Amino acid sequence: MRLEGSENSRQNAKHLREEMTPPEIALWLALRKNDAGLRFRKQHPAGPYILDFYCAPAALAIEVDGEAHARGDRPERDATRDSWLKAQGVRVLRYTAMDVRNHTEGVVRQILAVAIDRRAKLQAARRPPPPSPPAPPPPGGGG
Repeated sequence: MRLEGSENSRQNAKHLREEMTPPEIALWLALRKNDAGLRFRKQHPAGPYILDFYCAPAALAIEVDGEAHARGDRPERDATRDSWLKAQGVRVLRYTAMDVRNHTEGVVRQILAVAIDRRAKLQAARRPPPPSPPAPPPPGGGG
């Protein structure tokens, strides 16, 4: 699934790629060399938003949330963003920075399992249905 960003989000994403947090860097290093052959993009612009990580074949966004995501209007803003992404057909997985830092392997296993499952389902949905079998001959020889 192709998900493009606005000019502003593309510029911001470029800047954020250079300033990733330590948990984001750890997750990026683990995701980019996965055995499933899935390609992840870091700081991917999507409409007015920037996704921490995005796997296009699975239409899957991964967000690493620091403590600020629990304060002020951030939970509401995150919910609005997640709703917008869902309307675009994108599933969002959110992990706390602490979970990524302390349980990187488990987080990566879960992300890959969800991504593999979603990729298979999306591929199956895009496949044309198999051709119908030929109609049986009419009773009595048809003639």
